[in-house]
Amino acid sequence: MALNFGVLSLFTCLLVSSTLILNFLVFPLAQAQAQAKNGGFSVDLIHRDSLKSPFRTQSSSSSISRFELLRQAFDRSLARAASYKQVLTKPSTIESQITSIGGEYIMKLSIGTPPVEINAIADTGSDVMWTQCEPCTQCYKQNDPLFDPEKSTSYRTVSCTSVPCQAVTNTCSDDNKCKYQVSYGDKSYTVGDLSTETFSFDSTSGRSVSIPKIVFGCGFENSGTFNETSSGIVGLGGGQLSIVRQLGKQIGGKFSYCLVPMGSESNSKLNFGSNADINNDKAVTTPLVKKSPATFYYLTLENVSVANKTLAFKKSSKKSLDDYDGSGFLTGSEGNIIIDSGTTLTFLPREFYHDLETTLRETIDATPTTDPQGVFGLCYNVGENEKEIQFPNIILHFTDADLELPSSNTFLEVSQGLVCLAITTSEDFAILGNISQMNFLIEYDLEEEKLSFLPTDCTKARGE
Repeated sequence: MALNFGVLSLFTCLLVSSTLILNFLVFPLAQAQAQAKNGGFSVDLIHRDSLKSPFRTQSSSSSISRFELLRQAFDRSLARAASYKQVLTKPSTIESQITSIGGEYIMKLSIGTPPVEINAIADTGSDVMWTQCEPCTQCYKQNDPLFDPEKSTSYRTVSCTSVPCQAVTNTCSDDNKCKYQVSYGDKSYTVGDLSTETFSFDSTSGRSVSIPKIVFGCGFENSGTFNETSSGIVGLGGGQLSIVRQLGKQIGGKFSYCLVPMGSESNSKLNFGSNADINNDKAVTTPLVKKSPATFYYLTLENVSVANKTLAFKKSSKKSLDDYDGSGFLTGSEGNIIIDSGTTLTFLPREFYHDLETTLRETIDATPTTDPQGVFGLCYNVGENEKEIQFPNIILHFTDADLELPSSNTFLEVSQGLVCLAITTSEDFAILGNISQMNFLIEYDLEEEKLSFLPTDCTKARGE
């Protein structure tokens, strides 16, 4: 990434096995299991642009139109994809930087004893969980009170000789406190003490679930483009210090989410443990592929179908991700697409996207128009004087799983009367964004290394 000081990435630290880390992090989750039905629990995910989001209710964005909000989301999506490219195409070293800043969904949680409530970005593209802490030598403005570790009876710093510290950094203070440093692609950063604390989640059942000894970053120096309505980040990635990896076997290595469509008055749901199980024969399942960096969740997209025409997945004729052997990527076509809840749009390699767009143009009985903003390649006018357009479903053929995307997951009204394909082009990598994931219950099973999709109405999804 772009930050130039020597930052040690939490993504690429493979100094110890996940088993050793989980042996260090003793989670007496029996307390949580007693509070959450069958050992599982669910929390609300609030889209940052929804009417319930603090990003809107506590800022001037409350008056921004839905189309302006969409354009801002698209801009964030393009910036996030650009930051992913920098990490994915850079040889893996212990000084590689963190990919992106934040995501598109917010979750409420509490830290410490007694608990202090914060709003944090929930992000499948990040690992480390962190929040701003007192005494803050350099902090960005935030609306929530800063967490003060001196006022919490459950706060502990992590020693320099501990397994988590050895896994992420060799930086220590004179008093044997483990220091962490995380940088982002836009030169934002957070620096502080690697620590443990009790985290409490307000489950959707009304029960509070408290989990002790979660490793997180207590940030005393934080600067950049962070939003004042967010106090930090909750990492849901595949790396060893993400919340889902830390909970590990205590949640059966499972989490799931159900993302409601944009503009819905309902909240999305994030589920852990037994609440994450799909258990429905209508679900389709595909393997999760292990690649580096371990933060990202990789799937294998074999081909795509539109109107009975099948297009084989095609990499760019230029150098692609699989050519970067130094970064730890597998050779061949396995793990050729990342699934990410924090990226709005879906990205496909340039030549493959061109084949898809050409097929859609041939299939759709209407005359395409251009996007004045220049973001999208395929758009149509759907104003009052225009004839009704039938947009076809698109089927994504993953290994062992055919995922049929309704047109509502692929075509979006981006301005008044203008509908565009919410899939765009990248030079050499692919991301399945959150528009494509909406109204699917998506289960991540990290123990069995598989991911499942179940089409559903996420506005009616109930967690416990």
